[in-house]
Amino acid sequence: MKNIENKQFKLQGLGNIARKAVKLTQGELVKIDYLKHGETLPVVFKPAVENLDLVNWIEDNQEFIQTKLLKQGAILLRGFNLDRAGIFEQVCLTLCPNLFNENGEHIREAVSANVYTPVFYPADKKLLWHNENSFNYRWPKKIFFGCGQPAEQGGETPIVDSRKVFELIDRKIRERFIEKKVMYLRNYDYKLGLDWSTVFQTQNKAKVEANCREAGIDFEWKDNDRLRTRAVRPAVVKHPQTGERTWFTQAQHWHTSCLDMETRETLLSSFQEEDLPRNCYYGDGSRIEDSVMEEICGVYQKLEISFPWQTGDLLILDNLLTAHGRNPFSGERKLFVAMGEMTSFDEI
Repeated sequence: MKNIENKQFKLQGLGNIARKAVKLTQGELVKIDYLKHGETLPVVFKPAVENLDLVNWIEDNQEFIQTKLLKQGAILLRGFNLDRAGIFEQVCLTLCPNLFNENGEHIREAVSANVYTPVFYPADKKLLWHNENSFNYRWPKKIFFGCGQPAEQGGETPIVDSRKVFELIDRKIRERFIEKKVMYLRNYDYKLGLDWSTVFQTQNKAKVEANCREAGIDFEWKDNDRLRTRAVRPAVVKHPQTGERTWFTQAQHWHTSCLDMETRETLLSSFQEEDLPRNCYYGDGSRIEDSVMEEICGVYQKLEISFPWQTGDLLILDNLLTAHGRNPFSGERKLFVAMGEMTSFDEI
């Protein structure tokens, strides 16, 4: 492959060599590459020697890894045999000591204290691109995906450079969202989706209300113990370290026009618009035009990079710089998920 970046790293601290199966006084330990010529997302790290102590290498190269992540937005660790939840968690904790272990937001199973299964979503449908928890007041800066077993077919995790999304969206649309922001409207109902006691992890309404006030969420209690919330969040943010502006939303998950036709028709025939489990508007409450969402999704589709998972892969994302999704799949698919470095809109 021509013009591929292939950097060499020398062991920092010769005393560590004894822990390697291959003795090296100096030499190449990790290769830096890309999946395809001309694509810089994600940057790929591969071992250049057998039995490399990855945790030790990460500890010695934290600054370099962080610099690469900030530049590229995504790093794929491939060939390190990280196919078990325990070693996946150990590597994630080395990269990000502050992993988030309290999340009632999605239907998923805890694999360990800090590792989850991916969010449940029908295997035959595509989960559209999004920045994790960008509708919430608090969200992770880093997300980790590990592959224990790829699907028989499909199941890739497409990624998109959120900086390029911002650049390619029509300027008038971009300015409208910068000015108005996005309002995420949610109805918590025991019949469909997660109920409020699961998401807020309490059955105490007073605590729910306190959490809403702290997170900048407007709330109202409806009949039959239902809860309706509205939260206005930015659509565009500046990365606190790079200063770059990125498109940072989950409108593609919430806007009815982005649903597949069957799901959309079922929901609209079952609920009044204001009672839909999820929907989104401009921050002033006015409707986001279907044509606008179609154009935004078209930008994501144009920029999408998708690659087949390999057993033992670990994908690291800067959540502000890179959006992700999930392709439809068939067969068993076993992925691990972790996230960390929680922050908020106020903090950035």
